[in-house]
Amino acid sequence: MVEISKIKNVTVVGAGAMGYGIAQVALMAGYKVILVDIKENIVNNGLSKIKEGLKKAQIKDKLEEGVSVLDLMLKCKVSTDLSYAVKKSDFVFEAIIEKLDIKKQVCNLVMENSPPHCIFASNTSTFKITDIAKDSIRPENVIGMHFFFPVVLQCCVEVMKGEETTDRALDIGVEIGKSLPCLKGKRLSVRIEKESPGFIANRLLIPPIIYLSWIFDIASEKGIPWEQIDADAEARRLTPMGPCELTDYLGIDTTYNSLRSYEKIFSPDFAPGKVLTELVNKGHLGRKSGRGFYDWTRGKAEINLDKKAGILNPEMTMAIMLNEGCKLLEENIVSGYKVINDVMLAGTSMPGPFGSGKRNYEKWSKILEEFVEVSDKTFLKPCELMKSGGFINMRK
Repeated sequence: MVEISKIKNVTVVGAGAMGYGIAQVALMAGYKVILVDIKENIVNNGLSKIKEGLKKAQIKDKLEEGVSVLDLMLKCKVSTDLSYAVKKSDFVFEAIIEKLDIKKQVCNLVMENSPPHCIFASNTSTFKITDIAKDSIRPENVIGMHFFFPVVLQCCVEVMKGEETTDRALDIGVEIGKSLPCLKGKRLSVRIEKESPGFIANRLLIPPIIYLSWIFDIASEKGIPWEQIDADAEARRLTPMGPCELTDYLGIDTTYNSLRSYEKIFSPDFAPGKVLTELVNKGHLGRKSGRGFYDWTRGKAEINLDKKAGILNPEMTMAIMLNEGCKLLEENIVSGYKVINDVMLAGTSMPGPFGSGKRNYEKWSKILEEFVEVSDKTFLKPCELMKSGGFINMRK
């Protein structure tokens, strides 16, 4: 086991919801933290959110005995000067916008100004760690650490290496992950030895958007209200809300950027459809901008789920996820499907696709093949391991 007792000073780059969540659990784990962003008001808002989160943790008796919110807040500083902030950093989390060129710039700046032993961990959702590290002076010290939102509640972190990452850096990342508390239980820190853009979870979660984006465009052409699409999803409550509401909640620009990334890495089939593109171009980014599929200007959107459109098949999401999970097995990203199910449950509070997939793989393979015929989205064609059911004996 790698000795992580020497990791004292942690920097978190990006003071948004993911960044301040990472900073909060790092403080709770006993690290000294510097929270960095480009504007003072952003880092100060992040600091306030950390304090709120620590107070909630204290109420739930989740802070270490004898440790107060004030004690922890005294160990947290803020900065808008990244070069200065990382001068004494042992470990840096990057949680900024999902744009490769900006992530590369941040990685380069951190590596140039931090101590030689410093590890840089990107919270990227979609990009290759190799690409982020490529132009830095220490690519061997760059890893991926993908957290789930909200960080304090979702107990999984996926830790992955790039082509040049050393085992030492990966080992430290896994141990750091284990050290970060989670309010719902023990954190699952998953080691991924082979690079996979999107880690495990997003390899499963992003491909279904190919189907959903296609459905959005069909609904738009036919004049079908968005709430009727969400009503279709009510047939099986596989997600906490329908796809339109969920996309608004996550951020339409976030979905759009993830699709653009996968379009370049995997297939043109990920290209965002007309509806998503138009919403982004209009600045209708969902809940955070006040408008998206729905109107959020008065707070919670009013969504009537009484009438269904009858064009969205709720099983398609699970079918696509099972197919992607089988691809991870085929590519030797994971040795068995148990870790995939564990990541999905601990990271998203949703079951993985393999439990129901063992009973439904033949049916789901057929509906995927039928959809590919209609849509020409060949990326979603079921792989051999799914069609044959060969995955059933690959639990571990």
